[in-house]
Amino acid sequence: MNIIEISSLDQAGVDVFGKLTEAQLRNKLDAKNGIFIAESPKVIQVALDAGYEPLALLCERRHIEGDAADIIGRCREDMPVYTGDRALLAQLTGYTLTRGVLCAMRRPAERPIEEVCRDARRIVVIDGVVDTTNVGAIFRSAAALGIDAVLLTRNSCDPLNRRAIRVSMGSVFLIPWTWLDGPVESLNLLGFRTAAMALTDNSIPIDHPALTSEPRLAIVMGTEGDGLPKETISKADYVVRIPMSHNVDSLNVAAAAAVAFWQLSVPKG
Repeated sequence: MNIIEISSLDQAGVDVFGKLTEAQLRNKLDAKNGIFIAESPKVIQVALDAGYEPLALLCERRHIEGDAADIIGRCREDMPVYTGDRALLAQLTGYTLTRGVLCAMRRPAERPIEEVCRDARRIVVIDGVVDTTNVGAIFRSAAALGIDAVLLTRNSCDPLNRRAIRVSMGSVFLIPWTWLDGPVESLNLLGFRTAAMALTDNSIPIDHPALTSEPRLAIVMGTEGDGLPKETISKADYVVRIPMSHNVDSLNVAAAAAVAFWQLSVPKG
C-alpha cells in the first residue's frame, strides 16, 4: 500500500484531484490518455467491476482502513493513495469529501459506433445536452430501463464528467456509449429508425404502436432549452410527443428520457 501524506496543495501528483479542469483532465497527456475522476466507494467499485483502470486514490485517513479498504485491495500495490487532513483535502478539491474517496482513472479509448450499436435494439442519442445532472440522469435511466447503448453529439456534456458520473451512480460504466460525429439520420445505415422527441404539428403520441413494433429504434433527446435542431426533426423517421396535462408544455429532458425509455423499450415476451 503506497500511502502518501499530503502536506501541501502543490504536492506532486495531486493536481488531478483539484487544480485541473475537466477539459484538462480529459487531455492531460493526450487525447488517448485522458483521466477522469470517480467519486464515492460505490461508484468507484462499479467502475472497477467494469474494467476501468485506477491511477491514484484520494481519501481521508480514516477511510484507508474503512470505506476505501476494499478499493485499495483491488488496486496494484504501488498505486499512490493520497491522504491528509479533511480541511486540506477540502482546500485541494474545493469541497468537503462527504463520501470520503476520489479515484483518478484512465479514460478509455473511444469506441466505434458500429461496435457500440452492433447488438443494440434500443439506443438513445443525446443531442446537445450540456447539463451534467441531466446527462448523468439520462444514463441512469437508460441503464435501468432497457436502453442498449448511448450516443452523444460532440456538443453534449462529457459522460465522464465528475458530476455526471456521480448523478448516474456509476451507470456511465454499465452501458456502452460513444460519440456521434455524423448526422442523426446516418443511424439509418445501421438499421435504426429514428424517433425525435419534439412537440410539432405532425408528432405522434409516444404510445403509438408503430414505435414499439420497430426492431431497432434510436430515441433522440434534445437540449434543455431549445430542444432538437429543426433539421434533425425534419429528417427523423418519427417525431414523438409525450402527452401533457394542466397546460404543461414539456418535461425536463432527463424526466422525458425516462418516460420515453419506459414506453419505447423492446416489448417483453
